Amino acid sequence: MEGSRFLLPLRPLSFRNYRLFFLGQLISLMGTWMQSVAQQWLVYRLTGSAALLGLVGFLGQIPMLLLTPFGGVIADRFPKRNIVTATQTLFMLLAFAFAFLTLTNHIRVWHIPLLAFLFGVVNAADVPARQSLVPELVPREVLVNAIALNSAMFNLARIVGPAIAGLMVAAFGEGWCFFANAVSYLAVIIGLLMMDLPNDYTAPTTSPLKHLLEGFHFVVQTSPIREILMLLGLVSVMGMSYTVLMPIFADRILHVGPKGLGILMAASGMGALTGALVLAMKRGIRGLGKRVAFGAVGFGISLILFSQSRSFLLSVLILAPVGFCMVTQMTSANTLVQTFSPDELRGRVMSVYAMMFMGMAPFGSLLAGSLAHWLGAPTAVALGGLSCVIGGLLFARKLPQLRAATRQLLRSRASDNGL
Repeated sequence: MEGSRFLLPLRPLSFRNYRLFFLGQLISLMGTWMQSVAQQWLVYRLTGSAALLGLVGFLGQIPMLLLTPFGGVIADRFPKRNIVTATQTLFMLLAFAFAFLTLTNHIRVWHIPLLAFLFGVVNAADVPARQSLVPELVPREVLVNAIALNSAMFNLARIVGPAIAGLMVAAFGEGWCFFANAVSYLAVIIGLLMMDLPNDYTAPTTSPLKHLLEGFHFVVQTSPIREILMLLGLVSVMGMSYTVLMPIFADRILHVGPKGLGILMAASGMGALTGALVLAMKRGIRGLGKRVAFGAVGFGISLILFSQSRSFLLSVLILAPVGFCMVTQMTSANTLVQTFSPDELRGRVMSVYAMMFMGMAPFGSLLAGSLAHWLGAPTAVALGGLSCVIGGLLFARKLPQLRAATRQLLRSRASDNGL
C-alpha cells in the first residue's frame, strides 16, 4: 500500500496526451529559466541598476495583470490546444529575436524591457489556456497528481535551467541562452501537434464581455477561491520579488558572480521540486488548505533568514526551504482552485489565478527594486518575508469558515451534476 503511494506522482504519465505535454514543457521550461537568468544578468551587466532590474520585471509581468482576463475568455471560447500552439510559436520567434540582437552585439538597454513586455503580452494568453488544458489531458481522479507533477516539472527545469545558464553566461555570454530557449519551444509545439484530442468543440454564444464578467463574479462570490487568491496575490507582490534582486545578492553581498547566481536559483528550485513531489503523492485535496497557510508562513520565515545571510553556502541551504514552502503554497492553491472551478469557467478562473500569481508580481518587482535602492536588498527581502508570514497567519485563522464554505460548494456541485 505504501509502495503504491510513491507511484502516485507517475499516474498522469500513463496518459499519452499528458505525457507529450509533460515532456515538451520540461524541455521548454529549461530554456525559459535559462533566458530568465541570462536576461537578469544582461540587465545588471549593462546598467548595474537595481531599479532597472525591477523595471524590466515590471514590464515583463504587467501584461499578466491587464490582459490575462481576456486570455481567460479566449481559453473558454476556443480550443485550448490551438491557443497554446500559437502562443508557443510566438514565444519562439521573440526568443530568436532576443538571441539575434545579443549575439550580433546590437542589443541596447531599451530592447530588453521591450522584449520582456512582448513576452508578457503573449504569456497573458498562454497561461490561462495552458493551465486549463491539463484537465483535458487526464481524468479528474488524477488531476491533483497531474497539477503537482506539473509543478515538479517546472521546478526541475528551475534547477537545471539556471545552473546551465550560469555556466553558459560565464563561458559564452547571454545570447546563447536566448538561442537555446528559442529552440526549446519546438519540443512543446511538436508535442501539442501530436496529441489526440477531440475536435467537437462548440464556441459559447454569449458575448465576450458577459463571459469575462461571469468569471470574475464566480471568483468573488466563492469565498474559498477568493481567499486563496488574495493570499496568493500578497505572496506574489511581497515575497516572489526576491528573485528580481538575486543578481545583487550574487554580486554585491555574496560575491559569487553569474555562476553563483545560477547555483542560488537552482537551490531554490531543488527545494521547490521536493515540495512538488511531496504534494504529488497526495490522494485527494484534504489538508491542502493547511498547506496553503503553512507554505506562506514558511516561505516568509525562510526569506527573512536568507536576507540576513552573508555566507554563500548558508544562503544556498536556506533557499531550499524557500523553494519548498513557495511551491507548497502555490501548488496547493492551484489544485484547490482547479478543483473548485466548473469546467465551463476554468479558463476564466485560472486567468484570475494567473493575475494574482503573475499579474501582481510587477508591482512586487517595482517595490523590491525601489526598496533595494533606498534601504538595500536584504531589507527589501526581509520586509517581503514578514508580509508573507502575516498573510499566512491571517489565512490560517479563516480556515474553519473556509472549510464549511468548501463543503457547501462541493455538495452544490455534486447536486448540479446529478451525483
